[in-house]
Amino acid sequence: MIKKLKSFVSGEWVEGTGTPVTLYNPTTEEAIAETGTQGIDFSACLDFARKKGNPALRNLTFAQRGDLIGRMSKVIHEHREELIELSVTSGGNTRGDAKFDLDGATGTLAYYASQSGKLGDRKFLADGDVIPLGRNPRFVGQHIQVPFMGAAVQINAFNFPAWGFAEKAAVALLAGMPVVTKPATSTAVLAHRIMEIVIAAEIFPVGALSFIAGSAGDLLDHLTCQDVLSFTGSSTTAQILRRHPAVIQNSVRINVEADSLNAAVLGPDAGSDSKTYDLFLLEVSREMTQKAGQKCTAVRRLFVPEAIIDRMSDDLVNQIKTVRVGDPGMREVRMGPLATASQLEDVHAGLDRLMGCGKAVLGDGGRGELVGIDHDKGYFMSPVLILASDPESSVVHDHEVFGPVQTLMPYSGKAVDAIRHVNLGLGGLVSSVYTDDRDFAREVVMGVAPFHGRIHLVGEKVAEHSMGSGAVLPQMLHGGPGRAGGGEELGGLRGLSFYMQRTAVAASKPLLERIIRDAGGSVEASDAQEQSHSEVSTT
Repeated sequence: MIKKLKSFVSGEWVEGTGTPVTLYNPTTEEAIAETGTQGIDFSACLDFARKKGNPALRNLTFAQRGDLIGRMSKVIHEHREELIELSVTSGGNTRGDAKFDLDGATGTLAYYASQSGKLGDRKFLADGDVIPLGRNPRFVGQHIQVPFMGAAVQINAFNFPAWGFAEKAAVALLAGMPVVTKPATSTAVLAHRIMEIVIAAEIFPVGALSFIAGSAGDLLDHLTCQDVLSFTGSSTTAQILRRHPAVIQNSVRINVEADSLNAAVLGPDAGSDSKTYDLFLLEVSREMTQKAGQKCTAVRRLFVPEAIIDRMSDDLVNQIKTVRVGDPGMREVRMGPLATASQLEDVHAGLDRLMGCGKAVLGDGGRGELVGIDHDKGYFMSPVLILASDPESSVVHDHEVFGPVQTLMPYSGKAVDAIRHVNLGLGGLVSSVYTDDRDFAREVVMGVAPFHGRIHLVGEKVAEHSMGSGAVLPQMLHGGPGRAGGGEELGGLRGLSFYMQRTAVAASKPLLERIIRDAGGSVEASDAQEQSHSEVSTT
């Protein structure tokens, strides 16, 4: 039975009119759902969120908002098995990939719920110390951060319908802004079911959560200076959003996470008999095949000292060959199909470009040997490893192939060369450095840091603790400069600043103390406030 996906706007579920968009099971290509948003009044949707959801959230303290976020985490987790199965059929995810998405979502929500205790019974942030403004100690200044009075419009990518929603929504709701979330239409089935569960639980005030199951229509036309826009997806779409007339005219704050050609560098000290070498093999092969390579944090470019490039090529091929590709519902399968037919086409097109800079030492873009598949349906593609001789080839660094594809390249073993090659990506979310050489590590980290939002630095001493560069932890910044979009998300309580206005208030000290005290704050910073201040900064 094909499910009709409705949108939740203005406090009710609404089915769009007109010709619907059909959604397919990536493994069988069977139609599983239909959705559309034609006929929905998006202006009214935003107005409802502003007038109902915003004041309701602003009137709650951080601790109260955190309690609601914690309840959302728990109610989603209660449906974990159902959601895992739905993720498999609607997104082509293996059970492991489905758990990665769902547990990442509930874990992020739980983390931000726990962080609310640091902020306590306040409704806004006192940012920094009281500042004397003159000779008279009674006239002082104080920076505060208050939530905007609009709505947070959040547009998410197809690859993480649960986690993508949760990581944005948790921060906005804790900051005190209502959320209007729009998942990618192609994988909206899972996000829709999660929203059904949360809405049915009646956790949040009316208007705090809205959900768009399909095209955003003219939604962005109605953005104001008190709204914010957060987007994860392609750099091409990001450029369109940045040029939107309403965004420009109203100076709408926008956060973008876009393309990223993440790199992994093996240090010259990591010989083939070292634990660091083995960790490199394990983590880069996992990043290639987890979610069929459809992760914004997946490693695309591998740089290995030229002295061991042939050994690494052979070892990587053998490592990747152990990954079984096929029916994602089978427990022994570790990689399923790509999410959509168009995604498969895009990956094939990108692979054709990459083939011009090297040779494929594993895979050719075909389906390969599939486990549990006895038909020619599904958007399958086996992993492809390309060995390129020129680490400065522009083709490798100019276009992200968003699938199970990596390019292996040699470098001299010198830090300066590794830095130059990595930075040809012109901005990334995360890159990894595998080494136990402190001098090499320090030089590479300082050289690539200006081009990255996060650096994954690991070696033998932390091998057993490493979760890989693909793990987006709520405590750590997610985002990056240049090609990666220039945005920042998460990063602990730093993420709240995107949804809040920093304002400088100059007043008599008694009056300022009264204002902050009445809002549940305190001019005299407690230990918790000092900690929260250290985590809150402009994005």
